[in-house]
Amino acid sequence: MISSTAARPMAHLAAAAWMQDLASGNRVTSYENAATFVLPFQGHRLAARRGGQGPALWLVHGFPTSSRDWRGVWPGLAATHELFALDMLGFGASAKPRGFRYSIAASADQWVALAEATGLREVAVVAHDYGNTVAQELLARQREGALGFRITSVAFLNGGLFPEATRPLRIQRLLAGPLGPLLVRLTRERRFKASLQAICARDWPPGEMDEAWQALVRAGGKAVMPKLLRYIAERRAHRARWVGALEQAGVPITLVNGLEDPISGRGIVARWREVLPGAPVVELPGVGHYPQVEAPDAVLAALRHFHGGA
Repeated sequence: MISSTAARPMAHLAAAAWMQDLASGNRVTSYENAATFVLPFQGHRLAARRGGQGPALWLVHGFPTSSRDWRGVWPGLAATHELFALDMLGFGASAKPRGFRYSIAASADQWVALAEATGLREVAVVAHDYGNTVAQELLARQREGALGFRITSVAFLNGGLFPEATRPLRIQRLLAGPLGPLLVRLTRERRFKASLQAICARDWPPGEMDEAWQALVRAGGKAVMPKLLRYIAERRAHRARWVGALEQAGVPITLVNGLEDPISGRGIVARWREVLPGAPVVELPGVGHYPQVEAPDAVLAALRHFHGGA
């Protein structure tokens, strides 16, 4: 088992904000206006938000972006679920400490801290990219009886669920290597946006790539990218654990996949069907690596069907 010691968060701070907003009758349905709070984690600050009403649903973002990726599907999901989103440590509006030991296990610990802070006992999960591996780690812990709450289902969007079927970009491999600290200092906004668009089949909404870049560079975010990218090697090292978590999930799982993704598109769909022949797949032709950004309506329809709403 992968272990990462997590200090118990100051749960009362986050829970108080959550309960105060709930008591006010706030049923926010937009990402921008959702209730926000700070979740302390090992002495660092995690930016969190919640909105909507219904069964709890976690939205777990990918690399190198943030929970803002869920902006397009947030209103639709908030109509039927109480949504919780974190910018994981090193991402978005959360702290980006250079000395932190970033890992998938540490990111999973942050969601455990959220469950403790909010008192959740059951939660469904929607995950993307890096977040897929975090969700796999949480499923592995659930199988071991190591969670204090229950994951009821997981919907995976494009990501490296099977390392043998994943094709990381050359720049990702370089940034994760010994030259990463040097290369990341040379990364500029134009190159970042071009790399992001290259893995998508459709344009992002106006201004959203600007937001993604600003979220990346705030608080020295570029400096921690090479450390975050260690997840690529982790996926290979812990394949048995994390693919095993899919094979023995014990709860409903599904894949919603943009087929034109050069990293985790058709190859991941084919491997999913080989490894998990009984688990449903929704294929999105003409959509790339960020289906929730590129085709939010299609993703919403797939998630509603999976969650029994249509």
